[in-house]
Amino acid sequence: MDIPKNSYEQAEASLAPIETDMTLEEFLESDIEGYEYVKGEWVPMSPPTMEHGEVSMNLILPLGAHIREKQLGRLYPADTTFKLGDRLVKPDVAFVSTARLPENRRQGSPVPPDLAVEVVSPTDAQYSVTEKAFAYLESGTRLVWVIEPVAKTVTVYRSETDIEVLTRQDILTGEDVVQGFSCQVVKLFE
Repeated sequence: MDIPKNSYEQAEASLAPIETDMTLEEFLESDIEGYEYVKGEWVPMSPPTMEHGEVSMNLILPLGAHIREKQLGRLYPADTTFKLGDRLVKPDVAFVSTARLPENRRQGSPVPPDLAVEVVSPTDAQYSVTEKAFAYLESGTRLVWVIEPVAKTVTVYRSETDIEVLTRQDILTGEDVVQGFSCQVVKLFE
């Protein structure tokens, strides 16, 4: 029997989805830690690394300051649940504009974020990350940023056919979703 050598090997071995009889609504009410709900299954979330946290904070700080200063809406961290059709997901960073904020914010969001950000973890499969980006778009998210720490890139999803990869030399902008926001891609990886 092969015993995983470190926590990431252990995480990779335990990231298989778990079938459940729990409904989407029951999962939303219970807000089970460490899992997302996808089509009747609990899907374990990858354990965050220090690098993951650093990249997330390098975006959260300037993005949050801009959103607050311009009073554009609210920024949410990775433990906030959003409903995407038959899924409940927890993006690493999410923005909801003032006009779309639900009245009851003492529960997970019944509306998808305007902007969803996913920071790729060592155990994330490219297929799953892309599928999740498309699930955001299909549910009404207007902009998705997938940040890849190893390649130091940001893939910007505007639709299933409008996808752009930004490298360290490029500028990431909020476009018409988070108007006026911009930062150098390289700053996300400092």
